[in-house]
Amino acid sequence: METKNLVHTHKDNLNINSPFINLYKIGYYLPLFGTVLLLVWIGIFKFTPTEAQAIKSLVENHPLSFWIYKIFSDQTVSNIVGVLELLVALLVVLTLKYQSLKKYAGIAILIIFGTTLSYLFTTPGIWKFVDGVPVTDFFILKDIAYFGFGFTLLAQSLNKKS
Repeated sequence: METKNLVHTHKDNLNINSPFINLYKIGYYLPLFGTVLLLVWIGIFKFTPTEAQAIKSLVENHPLSFWIYKIFSDQTVSNIVGVLELLVALLVVLTLKYQSLKKYAGIAILIIFGTTLSYLFTTPGIWKFVDGVPVTDFFILKDIAYFGFGFTLLAQSLNKKS
């Protein structure tokens, strides 16, 4: 019985001479560099007192991280998150040269942005009704796209093993 690899990219179906190969590249590299830019920018911002205060209500209300403020100061917690974001950004950049790192970069992205998205369900008062429509701090919702890119990297790494 013949089995097929269920994990593949649209690139697998493209002829190298196809004009659509450039669309694929744009569709891949734009979110890659967008993810790196966001992680670097927000990672650097984590070293400021403004961002340390901004993330406190998110982190202290999360069931997996509420305890951290009992050990570290607000700024130290924010600095730790910033360092992690910068390291993941570096890891994503390294996937350009070292394809074997895609698995780890994908998992790291899923953890970072999955955690951020979970704040939508763990932070009291994050949802409000405006003109009858439920709204939240939309800066968190952008992470859905980055979360999806984590799956792309992970899927590509799994595809290489077949």
